[in-house]
Amino acid sequence: MKIVADENIPLVDAFFEGVGQVVKRPGRQLSAADVNAADALLVRSVTLVNATLLANAPSVSFVGTCTIGIDHLDTDYFQENHITWSSAPGCNALSVVEYVYAALCHLDVNWQGKKFGIIGCGNVGGLLYRRLKAQGMDCYCYDPLLTAEQNPDLYDLDTVLSCDIISMHTPLTKTGAHPSFHLIGAAQLARLKPGTVLLNCGRGPVIDNQALLEFLQQPNDVRVVLDVWEPEPVICRALQEKVKIGTPHIAGYSYDGKLNGTEMIYQALCRHLKKDPEVTLKQLVPPLADNRRVFADGDSWAALKQLIASIYNIAADDAAMRALAQTAGADDEVFGRGFDNLRKQYPVRREFHNYLVECPDNSHVVSWLNSLGFNTVTRESK
Repeated sequence: MKIVADENIPLVDAFFEGVGQVVKRPGRQLSAADVNAADALLVRSVTLVNATLLANAPSVSFVGTCTIGIDHLDTDYFQENHITWSSAPGCNALSVVEYVYAALCHLDVNWQGKKFGIIGCGNVGGLLYRRLKAQGMDCYCYDPLLTAEQNPDLYDLDTVLSCDIISMHTPLTKTGAHPSFHLIGAAQLARLKPGTVLLNCGRGPVIDNQALLEFLQQPNDVRVVLDVWEPEPVICRALQEKVKIGTPHIAGYSYDGKLNGTEMIYQALCRHLKKDPEVTLKQLVPPLADNRRVFADGDSWAALKQLIASIYNIAADDAAMRALAQTAGADDEVFGRGFDNLRKQYPVRREFHNYLVECPDNSHVVSWLNSLGFNTVTRESK
């Protein structure tokens, strides 16, 4: 069989070469001509898979996206044309949660004792919620698709917007009873209290970016972190200048998260073909050789900031985007290519569970680090 795959899917050859011939193409430029003889199509979120792409590809019987979101897939078309499809829910949830931690550490915002709001409590937001609750945090969640039995900390949107920190993790929907498109506009931004930190790691158009730009052009001390934009890859550079941290849609780009997505779609294609999987992630990726870190005695918050920055330097991602904006100037084509290249050439970032942290023999510190996802070994306090 012929498998057409986004060239940026990691380990795509190692996983799928035993299934069929793998042909790799740039995901954002994938065309109908690329897929007309394919049997399976493997994509990421940058490829819109619909009738336009597949109308002349009658042999495509499987579409897999190595991502959580599916707003780029026309699943109604798939159903009408008997095409099996699969996504990778939760594959990069840890990566996004750790992005949130890294952003807050870089901004020197200790979330302990703060009112933490989460908009969208699915795979990513739900994991963030569970991690924060394990740390003893007060969480205020908005997700109209959940019930109180599923999440006892559900509130209306206005209540969540009154929190000290607000992290957004919603998929993009434009239909249904609760569409998320432009969920946050001028009226909602005006409700933010001074000093709020607003993060969007879900989908760019969930925030009206023009309204956000106008809001940030007014005197206020709201700090905004954006990993997703409206639109991409040619984002509003004026808005980029105003946010405290701006990154090129890489919150979920940990090496572990991307590999999880590849493995999940490999397993889904095997199920579709009624074939037993022959490859596992553990076989392909050895553990880190240099995985030990030291958590300093003394100020725990300062030590945590240092620890997280040593594993994930989010400031470097922000700096790369700002350097791109300077290089590209007003040239949208140059910026768009640069945005995609930052994603394509993204350095390896490993998740916290890959590291063993040597820390003081302090039950609070140990519990805190474990709830953040680190493995720990204690040492005697000096």
